Amino acid sequence: QVQLVESGGGLVQAGGSLRLSCAASGGTFSSYAMGWFRQAPGLERLFVAAISWNGANTYYADSVKGRFTISRDNAENIVYLQMNSLKSEDTAAYYCAADTSSTDIRRGRGDYWGQGTQVTVSS
Repeated sequence: QVQLVESGGGLVQAGGSLRLSCAASGGTFSSYAMGWFRQAPGLERLFVAAISWNGANTYYADSVKGRFTISRDNAENIVYLQMNSLKSEDTAAYYCAADTSSTDIRRGRGDYWGQGTQVTVSS
């Protein structure tokens, strides 16, 4: 059983930056592909970014390409989402997920999910 805890959300002005963290425990972190998703009120949860188990491959939603960067530290069991040039439309609750398949992560499926961290971008 893998537990995921997100942190790093908050209120930021448009154009600013935030770095989200997702700390994993209870499993073999390096066995899992990891992903970030976001959900705005009243809307469906959307894929944001994913990273393969060894960090060799990364994937991004078109809406965040060039602004967000996903990375991981397998020694510390943490996955990060660096968010730059934030826009008001990035406002959402952000969730991390773990899955043995990076393909499944990109399709919105995850074996394990965190509780989320709120990101609010003011314009």
